[in-house]
Amino acid sequence: MEIKKVVIIGSGTMGSGIAAHLCNANVPVTLLDLTTEITEKAREKIQKSRPPLLIDKSKINNIEVGNINDDFDAVKQADWVVEAVVERIDIKHQIYEKIFKNRKEGAIVSSNTSSIPIKVLSEKLTDEEKKDFCITHFFNPVRYMGLLEIVKSENNDLKKINSLKNFCEQELGKGAIICNDTPGFLGNRVGVYAMQVAMTEAIKMKLSIEEADSVFGRPMGIPKTGVFGLYDLIGIDLMADVLKSFIKELSENDPFQSVAKEMPLITKLISTGYTGRKGKGGFYRMNKTGNKKILEALNIETGDYLPSKKVDLGIETVNLNALIDREDKYGQYAWSVISKIIKYASSLVPNVTDKFNDIDEAMRLGFNWAMGPFEMLKSIGVKKFFDRVDNFEKNQFLENLSKTKNENFYGERQLYTDIETLGKIKPKAIKVDKNKSADIYRFKDFNIVEFTTKACALDYDSMDALKKATDKPLIIINESMQFSAGVNLTYTMSFAEKGDFKSIEKFIKYFQETCKHLKYSKHPVVSAPSGLVLGGGEEVAIQSNFVVSHTNIVMGLVETIVGLVPAGGGCKEVLWRWSQTAEAKKDPDYAPLKVFNIIGYAKTATSTVEAVPLKFLRPEDKKVMNRNSLFEVSRKLIEKNKDFVPPKECTFNLSGKSLKEKMIKVLEKLYNEKVILEHGIEVGKELANVLSGGNTTIDKILNEDDLYKLELESFMKLIETKKTQERIKHTLATGKPLVN
Repeated sequence: MEIKKVVIIGSGTMGSGIAAHLCNANVPVTLLDLTTEITEKAREKIQKSRPPLLIDKSKINNIEVGNINDDFDAVKQADWVVEAVVERIDIKHQIYEKIFKNRKEGAIVSSNTSSIPIKVLSEKLTDEEKKDFCITHFFNPVRYMGLLEIVKSENNDLKKINSLKNFCEQELGKGAIICNDTPGFLGNRVGVYAMQVAMTEAIKMKLSIEEADSVFGRPMGIPKTGVFGLYDLIGIDLMADVLKSFIKELSENDPFQSVAKEMPLITKLISTGYTGRKGKGGFYRMNKTGNKKILEALNIETGDYLPSKKVDLGIETVNLNALIDREDKYGQYAWSVISKIIKYASSLVPNVTDKFNDIDEAMRLGFNWAMGPFEMLKSIGVKKFFDRVDNFEKNQFLENLSKTKNENFYGERQLYTDIETLGKIKPKAIKVDKNKSADIYRFKDFNIVEFTTKACALDYDSMDALKKATDKPLIIINESMQFSAGVNLTYTMSFAEKGDFKSIEKFIKYFQETCKHLKYSKHPVVSAPSGLVLGGGEEVAIQSNFVVSHTNIVMGLVETIVGLVPAGGGCKEVLWRWSQTAEAKKDPDYAPLKVFNIIGYAKTATSTVEAVPLKFLRPEDKKVMNRNSLFEVSRKLIEKNKDFVPPKECTFNLSGKSLKEKMIKVLEKLYNEKVILEHGIEVGKELANVLSGGNTTIDKILNEDDLYKLELESFMKLIETKKTQERIKHTLATGKPLVN
């Protein structure tokens, strides 16, 4: 079945998010609610949303709006009708009655519910209507969360369900997993259980909330919010309602029941208005003292708020064995939580799903975990797990595995999709070369480099891997959510604090050398970015021969925020692209002034559509909706370019002193208007020196090495200043920029 038109009923957070994402996929959509005024306001919110729900904001008018009384005829033209109204079964039944009276024959009808079983939703439908009814559970925010759970019933036309799945996968870019009608489906069943285990075990072991979040966070491959931070983000009152639903729907002997019980602490927080970020605070709160905002954390035992203390476990990357082997309370907590999650997730096989790796994928896509429960088991090791785990009676999966002790039980990832994903292809590599920061997967006709550091930050080892991997066509791609957030600033600052600026200079030179090597390699280099593509990450991507980008990117050269200038060829490459425009052919200062504005303001693109006008991407670069398709499209691109010829080196004619003076006037104006302060001027002057060509004249030809040299000189001048170091330290400590 072809889906050409969609109607969404309900314009709240989820309905609006689904509408916006359909718009991203160029699918005509009509959004209906009680009044047109409500839907018009919803459309305005979509336009202004941060992070943006639309890939291209100019397409906002592609979303038609109306109300369920005057405009319900839109349902008659729809191939798919999505119900996203309030979670009240009486209201939903009324909506379904109206939809099925008006829908065109064979149109799919679905609910976005996260908690109501399909058997309850469809109890008033005829058998014929039930064939075309299912649940399509999108995760919020719809544009950015990869998971879509399609919940089927025994009545469904499976051909139609698979058709919907393919549409959502190919057109909407979702990881569409078909689930059975069980409480919480896959993602929430395991994800909410994991949250409750992490919370109850922390309270039992008398860990502070900061301690618990430091363990149940990045070291486990879980987002840095941890469990208490995530509770605040979701809403403590909403989580309480979710748990009530699970308690009601699950059997009394389900292990979930023991961790879902109402806690006096939670009841008190809700009753006093401490419902999380949307309320007065929650487990954390921001307290204003004078002109300062101080993050405070709740002491669970006393109920008092105290300044939050950062807990450093000394673990930079995900390493479950290093975590659970610790002989301190953090190791005990980690093992207790991880083992319980593995036991619970495995108990759902095969009754809830017979594909255990679909549970893993649900956790990766729906909760942003680096690995799901079964990958955790694989990472720990089967023998080690069974040596340490307590009883697992009535758990068919673990009972069978305990008999075989098969360390290779996992098999292939992402069975729900036919796409040849990175996760599927990596185990098929002929050879894998590893260092501390990157892995090289070697195949017959190409290599893959995957960065493995926190936020995929770049260092010497990252560069080594890139250089070594160019003996064949190369794809640079990561399974982690980020391509690269840039050069490792912690690494850089470790030298700066010792006054060892020669080591920094040596590293930047090596970075430049590597980027130039990628650009002029005799074999094609493809970068396949998603997530953050910032600073040095953008410099790697922009100097690759080809780019295949996920539509959800944040891309830019943001070095000025930390008091630096791009020094890996970023200034040079963006300048070259702008110099090829028609305007630049007429005015030699046009391109440098444009780039001065873009890099100076650290402008970023939040989609591929925004990246092209800034020249971070080229019109011919490939853009894909489905992140899982990045590898497949990249490999096909390599196959099409077997006769690849490296590009010719670019040259520049820049005005030098007169151009730099123009840029300094811009800086002085910004300073007088108090947009920038003293150090902002200094950073701007160094950027101006690079983009003007330094000590040059318009008739002199500069090559790429000349621009690399200028970038390096300006970078080194700035990194040696106290104020740039202050900016870097502040950003590393807070994640926020410092204006000085």
